[in-house]
Amino acid sequence: MPTIAYQGEPGAFSEQAARAFFGKKSKIRPKRNFKDVFNFVSKSGAHYGIIPIENSLFGSVHENYDLLLRHKLNIVGEVKLRIQLHLMAMPGVAVRNIRAIYSHPQALGQCELFLRKLNSVEVVAHDDTAGSAKMVSEHKRKDAAAIASAQAARVYGLRILRRNVESNHRNYTRFLVLSKKKAPASAHMKTSIVFAVRNIPGALFKALGSFALREINLLKIESRPLVGKPWQYLFYLDIEGSERDRHTTQALKHLKELSTLVRVLGSYPIGNTVHT
Repeated sequence: MPTIAYQGEPGAFSEQAARAFFGKKSKIRPKRNFKDVFNFVSKSGAHYGIIPIENSLFGSVHENYDLLLRHKLNIVGEVKLRIQLHLMAMPGVAVRNIRAIYSHPQALGQCELFLRKLNSVEVVAHDDTAGSAKMVSEHKRKDAAAIASAQAARVYGLRILRRNVESNHRNYTRFLVLSKKKAPASAHMKTSIVFAVRNIPGALFKALGSFALREINLLKIESRPLVGKPWQYLFYLDIEGSERDRHTTQALKHLKELSTLVRVLGSYPIGNTVHT
């Protein structure tokens, strides 16, 4: 049975995403950071990794875009997870006792409206949501709380004081599944690409035209700085269809004529949205 690596502690949303994609009985292994997830998958052809790539409220996880370029792994799947964030503390602690709230920076950003209403409370960024719950529990903090999942509250014996404290309840995170192997062909696929255009007038317009001319639907575009070349950029693109499709193959060939770098990060089935 393959092992699936994720960043965080037990009870993290990445763990929930892994079990939603691979099944509840899957062999899941926590890693300290995203880099460790990539390194774990890179060292074995039999294992997988799962990483968050974007949140519907707080935007993209830029570190993981950079790691996708740095490692030669394939995106083989995706899952979109409904994120429900709860304020939790040690049993017996009331909201009025709390002087500090810990969570991952993205989770704190997603709860900005709730946090803004609290007086005399320090908001502290931590490595991840479940790790924040673990810290409060292990140190038996009577003056602190965490923002994390209901699963994290169960794992670490915390009591939920306020449910669904995210600013907008249409809060979803998209996770990517990574492997050294490519995904098999299937229906309803999408393809992720990274490219850098030549320094010529209209280069990006022409590059995107490679897909528009063939009526290939663009699902997402993201830019990131090209390291070592100030004010030059990489573009990450998601399109409908597989790299094996004839029109996609033609579009990629056209794109290479306009670019200094083109790399297919993976073709994979369009993922489902999961509510846990």
